[in-house]
Amino acid sequence: MAELEGRNTYKVYENDRIGEVRIADEVVAIIAGLAATEVDGVDSMAGNITNELVGKLGMKNLSKGVKVEVTEEHVSVDLSLNIKYGYNIPDVCEKVQDRVKTAIENMTGLTVLDVNVKIAGVNVSEER
Repeated sequence: MAELEGRNTYKVYENDRIGEVRIADEVVAIIAGLAATEVDGVDSMAGNITNELVGKLGMKNLSKGVKVEVTEEHVSVDLSLNIKYGYNIPDVCEKVQDRVKTAIENMTGLTVLDVNVKIAGVNVSEER
């Protein structure tokens, strides 16, 4: 628990007999970043972090391009993404919003109020 001190955390569970569960805001950001990069059409998080690089760079880097605000039991998420050329932006964004909302709610039990997506770039270097 000492490593969580000094970081924004929130309590998701408390039981007087057993203890409590606290999650750092950064963990919610990582969940959001990983869920977003799993959507077909998303090239990377803004900052060039892709699923292939996760193993090399570590999970912490997935929080790049993600901002979360946690209040009480609610979460607001802002994502900055690069998408692949040729994909329908509104469709990809809707899938990202759904996947991020579902992932955060299933893993933390918190309610996601909104998932705002900013398209930072389009990757046109894909071979066709």
